Amino acid sequence: MPYRPTDSFIPARLRGAGLGLAAALLLTGCQGGTPSPPNTTTAEPASSATATGAPVPGASESGAAGAPSAGEYKPADAKGKAENVPVPVMPELAKENSKEGLEAFIRYWYAQLSYVDETGDMSGWLPLFTPDCRLCMRLRESGEDGYVRNRWLVGGRISIPSVEVQWQESGGTQWSKVQVIQESIDYYNADGTKGRESDEKSNDAFVLIANHVNGAWIAVDLGLLS
Repeated sequence: MPYRPTDSFIPARLRGAGLGLAAALLLTGCQGGTPSPPNTTTAEPASSATATGAPVPGASESGAAGAPSAGEYKPADAKGKAENVPVPVMPELAKENSKEGLEAFIRYWYAQLSYVDETGDMSGWLPLFTPDCRLCMRLRESGEDGYVRNRWLVGGRISIPSVEVQWQESGGTQWSKVQVIQESIDYYNADGTKGRESDEKSNDAFVLIANHVNGAWIAVDLGLLS
């Protein structure tokens, strides 16, 4: 099965930055030392997020760390940033070294990425992947750019209709095919002017590769399935 480097794939939220989109299935492009486990500290959100795959306003599907703001959720619009976005909370199942546990982790992983898009807060998402995952680091750079100098994004929320875990009973590295739907995105500068060209809604199939280390899952590679 042919592979290409992970940094050849750029998801919808990066297309407006002028970066290319092209990749086939990838595997084990992120090797290195033993990764640290993800931060699994949990907190109750202002509005509960689940691990079912159905979108939850401001949080996608499941779990994270950090205390949510009090008050009613308000999505971002042309006038300002989102407010009181529910913080995803990691379900206990997402820590389990099993097929079901990996699926729950993946839904949580994307819920955190959706939260990054709405808030610019990466504290719950960064511990969920290794620094060697090049696409993950590209997503980090894009997330930082979206909120630099008080910018913000409108839209971009993520939902996960389908996760197909390709479970290997022998253990070790596991990989999954994930359907990821992301809303269109508009970019705004601090003064309210449009930051750059909008990104269209996307519906793509991804491969997420993960290891279970020290009692927790962590993503080691990510790419677009062509």
